[in-house]
Amino acid sequence: MKALLSTATGGPETLVLGDLPRPTAGKGQIVIDVKACAVNFPDVLIIEDKYQFRPERPFAPGGEVAGIVAEVGEGVTGFKVGDRVLAGCGNGGMSEAVAVGVHNVYHLPEGHDFTEGASLLMTYGTSIHALVDRGHIKEGDTLLVLGASGGVGIAAVELGKAFGARVVAGVSSEAKADIARQAGADEVVVYGYQPFDKDASKALANKFKEAVGPNGANVIYDAVGGDYAEPALRSIAWEGRYLVVGFPAGIPRLPLNLTLLKSCDVAGVFWGAFVAREPERNRANIARLFQLWEQGKIKPRVTETFALADGGKAIAKLGDRSAVGKLVVTI
Repeated sequence: MKALLSTATGGPETLVLGDLPRPTAGKGQIVIDVKACAVNFPDVLIIEDKYQFRPERPFAPGGEVAGIVAEVGEGVTGFKVGDRVLAGCGNGGMSEAVAVGVHNVYHLPEGHDFTEGASLLMTYGTSIHALVDRGHIKEGDTLLVLGASGGVGIAAVELGKAFGARVVAGVSSEAKADIARQAGADEVVVYGYQPFDKDASKALANKFKEAVGPNGANVIYDAVGGDYAEPALRSIAWEGRYLVVGFPAGIPRLPLNLTLLKSCDVAGVFWGAFVAREPERNRANIARLFQLWEQGKIKPRVTETFALADGGKAIAKLGDRSAVGKLVVTI
């Protein structure tokens, strides 16, 4: 079968279209004929051997897919050949077929296409885990979202609104500000590009403080990192929750005296490990997402699609932070 392969450590330019043996369904597995594979930031990291796990090469990137069930393994119930599904697969999604553990496979509701279905699990799964399980968000909270025009950022904005929060979006351009507003952000902060000197960092902190209001942000969702982290932390509320989601701008160094002064929590968000360790809690979160999806309160925003051979271009676009919304490889 055709697949976009990582054969050597490197960036998107190292990916090549090649062949892999077609998978078969082992015990507890389903083989999916892939129709769409969403692109996420772990795809940028995994091909450079910078992600939390390193698959044996050659492998295909792509951690979430939608498609049609082609084979059902021993012990699998609730699915049959021909079902439309979406699934998390870790890697291997940028290929014509992938074998997936049934614990992370879900029926694709009628009325939703494969590109939209492939774009739900990782971004919204990460964000609901972050906001609910780690951030303990509640109605009336103020939520500050950094990187609010990307996949996880848009998900966080939409979910924040669905949970009754006032949402402040942080983005790097006016075009991205429009996307954040369309997702429901109540207010938007447009920040410049790092690096920031001391004065620029202070100025950004003041921007965040003005936007979130005098009581500060109860929850900060940081999917950016880098020089944006400390100014955001300075705008946190008393006993606020700072959620560490990702680092496309680099791994920050937070001054821990700020956590003492605000009596706040810094909480890591590793959704992939949560799925593996707490499958039932994750499935409950996903069930809640499906309800919100059917109610129209969340909707994956697919902004661009790519052919399988051009999957590297999609990963590159995500890696240089020029992507807005979700990018999807169609097969």
